[in-house]
Formats: sequence, C-alpha cells, structure tokens
Amino acid sequence: MGAGDWQWNDAWIFVSAVIAERIERDRAIDAALPITGASLAEVLAAADFLHHTVPNRDELEESVRRLAGAGLLNIEDDLVQIAPAGEQLWRTRPFSGLSSAVMTLQAQLNRAARPGSHDWTLDQQTYNAALRDYQHRLADGR
Repeated sequence: MGAGDWQWNDAWIFVSAVIAERIERDRAIDAALPITGASLAEVLAAADFLHHTVPNRDELEESVRRLAGAGLLNIEDDLVQIAPAGEQLWRTRPFSGLSSAVMTLQAQLNRAARPGSHDWTLDQQTYNAALRDYQHRLADGR
C-alpha cells in the first residue's frame, strides 16, 4: 500500500487516540502519577465523542494495526500511546478544530505516511471489557 490508502476510520481512531491520550496525560500530571497512555475504553469514549458512535472490534483493531505499523501509535496490551511520528503528524496538521479534524487528518495521513501492519490483535474479550468500562463511566457521568 502506498500513500493515499488511509481510510476515514484510521483518521477517526488516530484523532480519538490523541484526544484520549491528552486527557489521560493531564489527569496523570494533575495527580502526580506516571504517564502511561490511554486505555482502549478511553479511546472508545473519544471516538464516540467525535462521531457519536463507538467503533466495533474489527474497526478498532484494523485501524490500530495500520497506525501502529506506520509508526504513529504504540500499543501494548490495552494502552495506546501516540508515537513520536504521530505527535509530529498531529502538531503539523492544518488546524481546523475538532469538527473537521478527522477529515483533515485523513488528508494529512495520505500525504505524509503509508499504512503499516502491526501484529497486535484485539480479542473480543478485551474489546468487550473496554466497552463495558466505557459504558460504566458514561453511566456514572465521568
């Protein structure tokens, strides 16, 4: 695959991961805790915020694999971090606000990077646990 092969879902998941990681970074700093990245539940919450829907397991797995394979995300277990190349991509994007960030990022991805393939697998049990965690937080108003 060459540049131009990024899908809208890839940009959606990337922007969601950026938002989720920023929120978790701020929480960790405020609580004087180590910065560890965002959980999958937090990425699902950010995705729902952006698009008013939660990505299904296949959508999330495919996009994370492509983004991690391109060196834009780091994923370990259920923690997602923006890699240095992803930080650079985010910082150099044309600023457009959150309402059009996904479309702007998809165009930026298509100009700047090629999708990759990372061997990370999201099993249904882990996805279901992340979804339940997000739903509990939503019900609790967090």
